[in-house]
Amino acid sequence: MALDMHAVAGVHEGSEWVSELYRIAATQFAATADVLDLDPEHRTRLLEPRRALTVNFPIRMDDGSVREFTGYRVQHTLTMGPTKGGFRYAPVVSLGECAALAMWMTWKCALLGLPFGGAKGGVRCDPTTLSAGELERITRRYTAELIPVIGPDRDIPAPDMGTGEREMAWLYDTYSQAMGYAVPAVVTGKPVVLGGLEARQPATGLGCVYVIEAILERLGWVLRDQRFVVQGFGNVGRVAARELHAIGATVVGVGDVSGGVVDPDGLDVEDLAAWSDEHGSLAGYPRAPAVGRAEILETECDVLVPAALERQVTSKNADALRCRLVVEAANGPTTPEAEAILARRGIRVVPDVLANAGGVTVSYFEWVQDHQRYSWDGLELQERLRRMMRAAAIKVWEGSEEHGVDLRTAALTVAVRRVADAGARRGIYP
Repeated sequence: MALDMHAVAGVHEGSEWVSELYRIAATQFAATADVLDLDPEHRTRLLEPRRALTVNFPIRMDDGSVREFTGYRVQHTLTMGPTKGGFRYAPVVSLGECAALAMWMTWKCALLGLPFGGAKGGVRCDPTTLSAGELERITRRYTAELIPVIGPDRDIPAPDMGTGEREMAWLYDTYSQAMGYAVPAVVTGKPVVLGGLEARQPATGLGCVYVIEAILERLGWVLRDQRFVVQGFGNVGRVAARELHAIGATVVGVGDVSGGVVDPDGLDVEDLAAWSDEHGSLAGYPRAPAVGRAEILETECDVLVPAALERQVTSKNADALRCRLVVEAANGPTTPEAEAILARRGIRVVPDVLANAGGVTVSYFEWVQDHQRYSWDGLELQERLRRMMRAAAIKVWEGSEEHGVDLRTAALTVAVRRVADAGARRGIYP
């Protein structure tokens, strides 16, 4: 009698992606598919990634020992053009996490009208414990393992958590050495001297602020009269907090991995940034009271901007939030259970697929420039970003009002409908 391996191992379709983050992404997709009355074919085609690569590779460490590292690259859909998405270095990187982030990247690109499908990747490691030499060897070996699936018209990586310009330069060089000629369009988020854009680093934070401006206008709120809390003081949160402060809004709370600082009368964000640069975090900041990492989310404000990690607003703390609006500058910071609680409390959520799409939008500009060998100036790029983010925000708001759904459902409806329509027109080969 033959063994049923599915029964023995508990394996079933889609079990490769099992993770809490993928559960959240799949739940959001299912709800959107119900609103659209999406046919079974496209529910099947869009729920799971089309491609995934898992690699294990050895790296010689500085002390001469050899360690094995695991890396991933997941491509959600190949229908829209080449895939696009960052790669991250973090201790919890997994196939399921990359699958969820790749799906969200598909929706971001579709919402903004970019000619990409979504992708995501990374290496499971703790970059804070590795030397620059070790990180370079990891990046170059990871890139070499990805060469069969990446390319300027195939899959274009970008920076994410734990990576930046330096790692993108190493990726660019490794891929170009393999090809035998320079291929700047293989990666975005590069140093300017290698074909990158100065506008790329602040793009996600600026894009978030442009979305905030557009949504507050629709709500009839004056931005300068609002009090903001920003959880996260890295590339995204710091840019958003500084821009809001520069506009004249009151930033009453800011947090990072070390904790947070709060002042109901408003924080001096530039002073906070200077302290963080000098000391490596907000810990010990002397000119405002300190609070814990969890408490920063519960600080009273008008607009809460989670700009740190996934799953920060959950069913355990959603009732404790004291804000009127949540704007997701991070990927997946609000669980579906928490969002249901917030909805019952009358707190709107501006979804991540809209609020943090500025990064991939400017990455698209960089990719186009690298293909064309022609560059635009920084002010023009910033204005292009502002127009696109505001247009997407208005489209989402109008969809929410027209169909009587929340902002996340409205955003995903626009995106999923566009990708499903493209898939229907292309059909299934053979």
